[in-house]
Amino acid sequence: MLNKLFNKLEGYYEEMVSIRRYLHQHPELSFQEYETAKFIQSYYEKINIEVKGNVGGNGVVAKIYGKKSGKTVALRADFDALPIQDEKNVPYKSLVPGVMHACGHDGHTATLLVLAKALNELSEELEGTYVFIHQHAEEYAPGGAAPMIEDGCLEGVDVIFGTHLWSSEPTGTIQYRTGPIMAAADRFEIEIQGQGGHGAQPHKTKDAIVTASQLVLNLQQIVSRKVNPVEAAVVTVASFTAENAFNVIADKAKLVGTVRTFNEGIRQLIEEEIERIIHGTCYSANSTYKYDFVRGYPAVINHERETEFLISCAKDVSEVKTIEETEPQMGGEDFAYYLQKVPGTFFYTGAKPVRDDDGYPHHHPKFDIDEKAMLIAAKTLGTAAIRIHKE
Repeated sequence: MLNKLFNKLEGYYEEMVSIRRYLHQHPELSFQEYETAKFIQSYYEKINIEVKGNVGGNGVVAKIYGKKSGKTVALRADFDALPIQDEKNVPYKSLVPGVMHACGHDGHTATLLVLAKALNELSEELEGTYVFIHQHAEEYAPGGAAPMIEDGCLEGVDVIFGTHLWSSEPTGTIQYRTGPIMAAADRFEIEIQGQGGHGAQPHKTKDAIVTASQLVLNLQQIVSRKVNPVEAAVVTVASFTAENAFNVIADKAKLVGTVRTFNEGIRQLIEEEIERIIHGTCYSANSTYKYDFVRGYPAVINHERETEFLISCAKDVSEVKTIEETEPQMGGEDFAYYLQKVPGTFFYTGAKPVRDDDGYPHHHPKFDIDEKAMLIAAKTLGTAAIRIHKE
């Protein structure tokens, strides 16, 4: 059975590449992926696979029913792009100014579409039900996973698998991890309200820039002095805004940043510590503040049994040369919501482009993937989807 699937996938590899490059040329931002969703739905309709659009927004869900009874297994791919200008010199460069697939979601989509096509042609031999979740808006919280779940995409699902094409690792590598693999990703905004005035008369002002600068330094003490050293956490101030004329002391300053954690208790601690430090810093400066902490995606927590199963499946794929446990990543992923509802695992498929010495990181203007990694991802996911019925 697996040999038949692998042969079909290899035969459709050029189609997989073609789909990926088309999507790469026509990217759409999170919550605006209308044409991409139509493309996905149309693909399924043309090959006579049951499909439903507008799931939780722009999401698309397709289903294949095997002739034999069995489990219901879900496979997920995301399809939104990022607000980044494509700087690659390739024939499939993005045609949309300021928007590009800089994280591999085009490859995820092409992988899942062709895998569904191959599995559908083997439906007479399949067991159970196969659910293909094409998710919109992974890149921008609140994301597309939660509303798709609310709209029923996991109804009846027993297990779920997902992968991320990973440009930092060589093609032929599968990276896994039991437990936390990606962090909770939260956002905070702080607005300091002081009292502006003339740059030559600082004693008559409450300088918001000085207060905000002190706050940036004070926030660095949270991880170093409030978080248990054996726990992982990040507090990053990513934006500092206070625009004024050269001779004007600012009355307002705004800080925007992110918090990354794996432990829910640490997540709560940091949210509270940020406000405590803001309050103390502003009190000493006789200034006021506004503080908003926006919880993003929770941590991605892989299930042990399904992760061990995935490792065994990767061993069945001849192109996989390295299977290794990875360190937890501080990036966020709303695949976390699926894993809160059903057992499953999320893993990385190495996709480092051969033409790049180091491979550009995700969200970089020159980001790209080795397209051969899509075939490896399809074979690995396909193996898991077929073999799960024997577990």
